[in-house]
Amino acid sequence: MRRDEFTEMRAFLEVAQERSFTRAASKLGVTRSALSHTISALEARLGVRLLSRTTRDVAPTAAGARLMESIQPHFESIAAGISALGALRDKPSGQVRLVCPDDAVELVFRSRLPAFLRDYPDITVELIVDNGFTNIVERQFDAGVRLGEAIARDMVAVRIGPDISYAVVGSPEYFAARPVPSTPHDLTNHNCVNLRLPTSGALYAWEFEKDGREFSVRVEGQLVMSNIGPAINAALDGAGLSYVPRELVRQYCDSGQLNEVLADWAPTFQGYHLYYPSRRHPSPAFSAFVEAFRYRHR
Repeated sequence: MRRDEFTEMRAFLEVAQERSFTRAASKLGVTRSALSHTISALEARLGVRLLSRTTRDVAPTAAGARLMESIQPHFESIAAGISALGALRDKPSGQVRLVCPDDAVELVFRSRLPAFLRDYPDITVELIVDNGFTNIVERQFDAGVRLGEAIARDMVAVRIGPDISYAVVGSPEYFAARPVPSTPHDLTNHNCVNLRLPTSGALYAWEFEKDGREFSVRVEGQLVMSNIGPAINAALDGAGLSYVPRELVRQYCDSGQLNEVLADWAPTFQGYHLYYPSRRHPSPAFSAFVEAFRYRHR
């Protein structure tokens, strides 16, 4: 394959995977117009349209999907072969790309990343915060992070954190004007901070359990957030009650800035796991990352 043909194929694959000329151009380090010209030249040379372009989306045509299916494994093999060269070094090198929820950054990675980066100076880590169910294969992530019960069975799952308990919290100022709820159903009379689920677009129903019985309560309030961090800040500011991981608000509860309610009803979920396709051959850099962050019960 000539160099220009390789460049065209790689350009096509990036656009098809990203479904965006802008994002693909950024990854390839070229301008959007140059990338568009490259794709047009490839389509002209092959005599078939590979991408369907609209004002809102870019998607492979039938011919494009067939070409993508044919060439993608070869590019993945090339990338794996280059990454494997890192095994010949004294220490692994390369990039590890992850997608994870915002609270996982605080609960899992923040305290442990500095030591990992010091131990592996030739590895770069990219953490993309996304609370939705991102397709890690299409987006070319090495792995994703989810709670244990949310991982598909065809994925390899490696536990990286302990079980997570959730808490309903509010500020003393908030409770000064409102009664403390005695059961989860009392939350329907409170101003609650909702969390929008990015994948479905629905509002998250707060989950509770007691005496082996699990149930959910759909709450209402004036604020809707997309991330845990702002929901905690809203509770601190007295804007309403928030439903968040207990570990993230422990310091505020200990200092009296927040009060936890309904503690007897608080549920516990499986901890966060790294997940990735079983068919993917991990690079030395990713293997080192997995081993460093693997959760070991204390």
